[in-house]
Parts: sequence; structure tokens; C-alpha cells
Amino acid sequence: MKAGASRRDFLKKTAASGAALGTLALQAGAHAAGSDVIKIGMIGSGGRCTGAAMNAMNVDAGVRLVAMCDIFMDRVHARRKHLKAKKPKQVEVPDSQCFAGFDGYKKVIECVDVVLIANAAKFHAFHMMAALQAGKHVFVEKPHAIDPAGVKLIRQACKLAEEKGLSVVSGLQSRFHPGYQETMKRIHDGAIGDIVTIEEHFLRGPYGLHRRVPGLTEVQYQCSNQYHFTWLSGDDVPQSLIHNIDRSLWAMGGKTPVKCHGLGGRSSMTDEVYGNVFDHHAVAYDFANGTKLYAFCRTTTGCYNQNSTIILGTKGRCNLMGRRITGETNWHDKGRHRSPYDLEHDALFKSIRAAKPVNSGTHMADSTLATVMGQLSCYTGKEVKWAQVAKSDFAYPPKPADCHDGMEPPTKPGPTGSYPVYIPGQTKLL
Repeated sequence: MKAGASRRDFLKKTAASGAALGTLALQAGAHAAGSDVIKIGMIGSGGRCTGAAMNAMNVDAGVRLVAMCDIFMDRVHARRKHLKAKKPKQVEVPDSQCFAGFDGYKKVIECVDVVLIANAAKFHAFHMMAALQAGKHVFVEKPHAIDPAGVKLIRQACKLAEEKGLSVVSGLQSRFHPGYQETMKRIHDGAIGDIVTIEEHFLRGPYGLHRRVPGLTEVQYQCSNQYHFTWLSGDDVPQSLIHNIDRSLWAMGGKTPVKCHGLGGRSSMTDEVYGNVFDHHAVAYDFANGTKLYAFCRTTTGCYNQNSTIILGTKGRCNLMGRRITGETNWHDKGRHRSPYDLEHDALFKSIRAAKPVNSGTHMADSTLATVMGQLSCYTGKEVKWAQVAKSDFAYPPKPADCHDGMEPPTKPGPTGSYPVYIPGQTKLL
């Protein structure tokens, strides 16, 4: 402390310095020492948030899981037991920091330095904003929103993170894959020439199916089976195809499509357990420079499956997920790489310990909005323009802040037990 400086002035400066790290005041060398504890909490206790907690503990020995929440307390306890068996020295979640219900996220945020958000996608942007307002760093899974109003909140939250010096890392893990990074660098350096067309596929059977358990209320059932209800998950374009769309926008150097039109519906997945989502989608996107992006996703049993990103250029083609370029340039990355699921958390915790915030804001918001506009086009059967959807305040009701324990969900089963779906050509959303 300089001569003449008061203790109050010193404390003010120290507090300001610590605020740059949210609630942490870690020195740059702390990561290497591995002795300083970073407390993390899980908002959501399903498979994806459990995986995110494992990734966080894998990459940083100083990480301690100290709080968890979910709609269901039995799920919290089951996941805590599972994680404790895997990481006994890093899981320190007492019963008093296990929370259930729609408001559980508030209590988790109070207990931790870093929040892992991987619950129903409807709440991702809302919970991210709450965590950042409280001065906490954030890892947030995709999709980061399910409607235009949610994407606006993403942008506001990421701007707040920048102002507060907090880190926000997206679960769009392709950006952290070293093989994809090298392949993209070669594309951007001209290895396949100018991009003409991109073809994206995410075709597979239904996933995350949870049949109704006796005793559950309707909203509890839908939350337990959240991937299959639009008001909770946003359906399969934002839920799954977002990874592909994000890779496409990455290849396009961050350019966003100007418009799209989509086809979709429900063909055979009509049982109650499939909720009110579509089981097939196809979206065609147009970029201002003439590049076309064709994106397909499907969640139907007994069909051909494929997950791929194929980029066609004037001088060759790229199989991005195969990390192979052919044409005038022939190149193949055969290297073995660390899991991008670990690497995204490695980037997050290193940024916290080094006091050098990272922020995934631009690409997470743009990729989310591109998938949302594709889903809205499939639901309505209408062409949707980027400028139109970017300005829209449309949100699937109810608002995240209005959801509460004991509420009635916005969709109910019909006379046969099957849930009604949107009808292209008749449904109006924007």
C-alpha cells in the first residue's frame, strides 16, 4: 500500500480487482498450482449437465461441485451419487445444497463461482442472465434459446459478461475441436476455393425418451420428457441441428443467412411419449453471396442415420467431421485429439484462473438464431428472413420467469393421448 493511502481505499481497489473475476480473486499462476478451489453448481441434473460437471472436474483439480438443482429431487440425489463415485475428492454437495423446483436455480447461483447450465433449453438464456447479474461465470449448453426473444436475451447477457469481466462459454463444442480448428483454418486459407454449397445432416432415432410415471402432474411429466415438447426444447432444429448450423456459419467466416425456408412435420412418432415435436425437418438457407446451405434432421426409428458436415467449394470439397479435404488440395488430419467436451471447460477454467475472460457470445447467438428461424419456417411453412426474426420478440409461452411449481403447461394431450402439433400453412407465429 502506498504511503498515505487509507485502508478503505486499499479495500476498494482490491474489491474492484476481484470483481473482474466475478466472485473469485485467483492469481494467474493458481491453475498450475491446482490449490485454489473453484466452486461449481449444476442447473439441471440430467445427463448433459452431469457430463458437463464431469468435464469441468476432469480439466481442473481445483474444481469442486458444491450445489445441484433440478425439477426433481430424486434426480439430483441420483446424479450426486453417480458423480461422487466418479470424482470422490471433488464432489462436495451436502443435502442442504440440493434443490428442487423451478426456483432451484436461484439457490445454486448463490452457492458457487461458476454455473453450469444444461436443463430445458427454454431457460438457458434466462438462467445465464441471472448468473451473470450475480457475478458468476457461466457454461451454457446449446441451444442457448428456443425463440427470438431468447436470442435477444443471449446478446444482452453476453454484453453484460463483457462489462463485468466474466467468462461465458458455449456448449457448441465443435469450436474447441483441434482437428476441426485446423480444417477450418485451411478452408479459410482457400484450400477448397469459394464455398458454393454446404450440406448438413443430423439423422438419428428419438433420444431422451421418458415415459409417463404414475403420480406425476402434467407439467412434471413434460419436464421429465422435455426434449419432446416445443415450449421446453424448441424441437430438433435448435436442439440438434444447431451443431451443424454452427459449423456452417464458422465455415462462412461468421456470415449469417439472409433467409430460409423449411419443410417438416410428424410422420410416425405420434405416441404420447413423443410429445408435440416434429420428427423430420429440412431447411434451405440463402446467404447474401449466393452460397446455399441445406440442412436436414430427423428423429425417426428404423431409418438411415448420418451426422455430417460437407462443404463444397470451387476448388474442392471438405468432409469436416472426417477432417478431410479433396480436390486441388488433398489433406487428411489423422491425429488423435482431446475431447472437445473437456477442452471447452479447459478454456473456461483457464480463463478464470488467468483473469482473461472468454466470451462465446457472437457465434452462440448467431447460430442459435439461425436454427430458430429454420424451426419457425418448418412450423409455419413460410419463408423467414434474418432481419425479420432478429427484430421479433416472439416467445413460446409461458415466459421463463412465469414458470412455477404446480403450473399448467401450455400444451395438453388430445383425446387419443397424442399431443397436437403445429400445422405448416396454418400456424402463425411471427
